[in-house]
Amino acid sequence: MNVQFKKGVLELCVLALLDKKDRYGYELVQKISDQIAISEGSVYPLLRRLTKEEYFTTYLQESSEGPSRKYYKLTDSGRKYLHELIHEWQEFSNGVNQLIKEGVFND
Repeated sequence: MNVQFKKGVLELCVLALLDKKDRYGYELVQKISDQIAISEGSVYPLLRRLTKEEYFTTYLQESSEGPSRKYYKLTDSGRKYLHELIHEWQEFSNGVNQLIKEGVFND
């Protein structure tokens, strides 16, 4: 898949996955990787930036499988931002789909 497509949508995917459930970094990487081929290294800088922008808070939780894990929790401003991105994504993807339909399927 095109790298630029992935970069643009990764932020939306991370926010969406945190909407209903707090998750730790590697869990986010695994969930996204199930659907889109990404590198683990692309998610952590994004998590740091979104935390700095106060879209997430973080907390440590003990793990039975090793060291404590850092969990990310969506804040109210993060949830608002997610809904803005969803709206933008829907408008964008509808526009792109319309252009594809007109260009490719309109003989």
